[in-house]
Amino acid sequence: GQSAVDESMATGESMPVKKKVGDEVIGATINQRGLLKIKATKVGKDTFLSQVVKLVEECQGTKVPIQKFADRIVSYFVPVVLVLSTAAFLLWIFLPDVMKMGIIAVQSFIPWVDPNLGIVTLAVVALISTLIIACPCALGLATPTALMVGSGMGAENGVLIRHGEAIQTLKNIDTVVFDKTGTITKGAPEVTDIHVAEGFTTEEVLRFAASIEAGSEHPLADAIIRKSKEEDIELHELFEFESITGKGVKAKVKASPEKLILVGSRKLMKENGIDYNDELEADIVSLEEEAKTVILLAVDGKIAGILAIADAIKEDSILAIKELESMGIKTAMLTGDNKRTAEAIAKKIGISKVLAEVLPDEKVNEILRLQENGKLVAMVGDGINDAPALTAANVGIAIGTGTDIAIESSDITLVSGHISGVVTAVKLSRNTFKKIKQNLFWAFFYNVVAIPLAILGLAHPLIAEVAMATSSITVVSNANMLRKTDIYPSFK
Repeated sequence: GQSAVDESMATGESMPVKKKVGDEVIGATINQRGLLKIKATKVGKDTFLSQVVKLVEECQGTKVPIQKFADRIVSYFVPVVLVLSTAAFLLWIFLPDVMKMGIIAVQSFIPWVDPNLGIVTLAVVALISTLIIACPCALGLATPTALMVGSGMGAENGVLIRHGEAIQTLKNIDTVVFDKTGTITKGAPEVTDIHVAEGFTTEEVLRFAASIEAGSEHPLADAIIRKSKEEDIELHELFEFESITGKGVKAKVKASPEKLILVGSRKLMKENGIDYNDELEADIVSLEEEAKTVILLAVDGKIAGILAIADAIKEDSILAIKELESMGIKTAMLTGDNKRTAEAIAKKIGISKVLAEVLPDEKVNEILRLQENGKLVAMVGDGINDAPALTAANVGIAIGTGTDIAIESSDITLVSGHISGVVTAVKLSRNTFKKIKQNLFWAFFYNVVAIPLAILGLAHPLIAEVAMATSSITVVSNANMLRKTDIYPSFK
């Protein structure tokens, strides 16, 4: 049977998600129809909800660079206020006539101040009012309150901020680099075409390809194996299996007689001295222009056929890319796939730059190259091979449906797996820092205005107390106004 589960609490997605036998469900989500029999695979602190709470608490506990700046000011603030309050007392004691001039000039507006009080009384009032009205609290609260609200909003919308520094960096990002498989595409590729060379049949090509890919963990290998199961094809036993990173796989199969099989890219074939005719090359080019990935199969040094594999583009990819570009952020795709297929997909979704045929260990170099050219880079990926690039980027964003290694290497995790979460993260970052700047401006403005008034004796201690409390409340209230800001992609 099947059901639909409301995962809005976890992913921010309002539409219920269909679930069938064998699918995973997230703890604390709501079953909307049907009866579910669920096996708990994680409990207690290992559950998704507990991990979210932990990440939010860790993020709220971290200090972003601008907060460290504010804390440094606060560390000097108290000694400075003590000096100013002492100076106020001494000025009233030794220059009473000069100090009274200010009170007399505005007495009609501030009836609570009496210039006829004794000099010592006025001096003590100025000292106490200065100590009370000075508010380091507003400075101290300016950043953490906004950060707390921002990280909470992110968690509510499926954007888990693992490191607080990422919020400050993300607002200035000018380039977002996307992995292709599982990030822009759904990561569920399917075999769409099989072309065979003379002397081979479709069944033989699929049997040889699936037999050798059984030893691989690549998503494209899964597609070939699924296709062989659909066709009910029995596989050969393989041995001497070798995975060639970024190029393909090689192994021998126990056929009759024993055969050496290569499955992979043009590069793999070229390195092993395997050629093919112009007709097959034309077929490959045609399939790649349809945004399909082409896998070549060679048997005993001779091309046996090709398999075309397509991976559907995620529904929100085109709109998310378009919105990022409209926000002034350049987009790029970084993939190990061939250039023609990568460019076809990039053209479909509107990505402006393609970095194709990049081996896993070269992805970091591409990120570093962009940074050397003055770019502030966010990397979005989901696989083990993306982990180094996620770490090297200024901000690493992992797709929540990806590998644990990728998630651990990231600064931000998108729970839903949709790249529209990148738009949400950028908007959240910008709005959060707008609130932080507003709070810091208010904190500085308040103290610059209020402290001189207290020194001049124009603020009664009771009024100073109310003003100080109001200043802190203003900062907290303004931070909470972040919840009223728009952080959603325009197409949602």
